[in-house]
Amino acid sequence: MDILKIALDAVLVITGLFLTLLILMHKGQGGGMSEMFGGSMSSTMGGSSVAQRNLDRITITVALVWVACIVGHGLLIRFAG
Repeated sequence: MDILKIALDAVLVITGLFLTLLILMHKGQGGGMSEMFGGSMSSTMGGSSVAQRNLDRITITVALVWVACIVGHGLLIRFAG
């Protein structure tokens, strides 16, 4: 059980850091904190909508892995004794 707990902890930390990076990579949707970091600048690169959709999919996938690790960690704590 200790190896599983250490593995879940490692995956949790890695996915948490990666999720933070992915969220910061998203294009700002206007107003608020995103303008502070240059989110109000318009981009003229072609195909950015495809890149944004792919970034959204990757972010959702990493977030689901992160949530699964949280649930697994909670179940380990609850039933491991």
